[in-house]
Amino acid sequence: MEEKDRRCPRGKLHCFNWLEDIPGGMTDFDIVEVQFKNTRKGFYRNSTNLDLAPGDVVAVEASPGHDIGTVTLTGKLVALQMRRVNVKPDAEIRRVFRKAKPADLDKYEEAKARENDTMIRARKIAESLHLNMKIGDVEYQGDGNKAIFYYIADERVDFRQLIKVLADTFKVRIEMKQIGARQEAGRIGGIGSCGRPLCCASWMTNFVSVGTSAARYQDISLNPQKLAGQCAKLKCCLNFEVDTYVESAKQMPGREIRLETLDNTYYHFKTDIFKKEITYSTDKQIAANLVTIDAARAFEVIEMNHRGEKPESLLREGDEKPGAKGRPIDLASQDDLTRFDKAKKKKRKKKSASATNASAPEPSQQPNQAKAEKPKEQRQPKEVQPPKSESAKTPAAQQGQDAPGERKPRPKNKPKKPQQPDDRKRDAATNDASQQPRQPKEQPSQQPKSQQQSDSRQRPNRIPKAFRENNDTKE
Repeated sequence: MEEKDRRCPRGKLHCFNWLEDIPGGMTDFDIVEVQFKNTRKGFYRNSTNLDLAPGDVVAVEASPGHDIGTVTLTGKLVALQMRRVNVKPDAEIRRVFRKAKPADLDKYEEAKARENDTMIRARKIAESLHLNMKIGDVEYQGDGNKAIFYYIADERVDFRQLIKVLADTFKVRIEMKQIGARQEAGRIGGIGSCGRPLCCASWMTNFVSVGTSAARYQDISLNPQKLAGQCAKLKCCLNFEVDTYVESAKQMPGREIRLETLDNTYYHFKTDIFKKEITYSTDKQIAANLVTIDAARAFEVIEMNHRGEKPESLLREGDEKPGAKGRPIDLASQDDLTRFDKAKKKKRKKKSASATNASAPEPSQQPNQAKAEKPKEQRQPKEVQPPKSESAKTPAAQQGQDAPGERKPRPKNKPKKPQQPDDRKRDAATNDASQQPRQPKEQPSQQPKSQQQSDSRQRPNRIPKAFRENNDTKE
């Protein structure tokens, strides 16, 4: 039994027999379900009481000749399937001839191998006859005496001349069968916008017309590009949940009802079926002064309006005012998108104490150079020392050397020693100064203010320019 189930096709036409464990089985019902190519099924009577099981290949009655198919269902469940597809009790039911023999299978495979070439040639013939139709598939009968041509056409097509040409070309009986775009998409297959295989290719067998009203009930945007499937028709899944939306809409107030308050008149703006909330606006065309209330509050206001009363506001006392709820947090706005573009600051590594001692400058080095080599972490704040007089200087400072722990000033031009107020020497000094080029201006001293003040007391005043010119003229 298990080996026969493996041979049974497991496509969208497969039906699980949940009554197979019940005693009786086939003896309770003598009709079996047989499946053919292109979603074609039929019910046949097992008049000879053959031992049939799902997966058996049988030869059944056809007109003319016989056809080859696979048994998919037996027992009492076949009666329920016939009721589901609306097979009338007085309908003619053909017979099952026999289980397929090797000769029947060879002939069937030979006929099946000609289907592709027949379809291509039939398309060229239809094009030569200027017929606005597309031949999508061809199916040969099991004995090869009949061929079924499946075509798609938007308008009514007169294919009488086409049937004559096809019969003369292929020497078989011709049957034309029109299919819709949905059946064509199901035959080809594909992946839908939901990421799953198409419903028409995986499990749907009966197609129901879909209208735009299904999208309106569900408050879906009427965008043809989003509502259409691969068959260029409205998606079949629009009908899956529309009944639930219609039942939920009956528990909500009508969209044409207006709500009257002391301040304004509110019109329906939108409805949230899942939360059972309604949003009203003070303007029919645009969103103005939107107020969202639940369905129970809406029915209360409608009842008050029927009694001639008008509430002060649509909201109940204690309810939050519109706009009081905070906006949803956008997680993407919490971080800066350019945070990875900023250069990372280089962290300076702290040197060890031994490295800093080794890099300390010698006393003979210049103070500025020692200061540059000294790291920032080891710098000590400057200590403000009280001014010292000339007499309080240490012997080392008098000899021009730095005392330990004292910062050496920047080198400068030593000031000239003051001359004695002798007439001859002063005149000679002024003459020499007038003949020699003028010296550049001395830079300000870097000594402490106390030392600068003491030096300024000993430095004589400069000779006036008028006195120097008089001496030059006398000589």
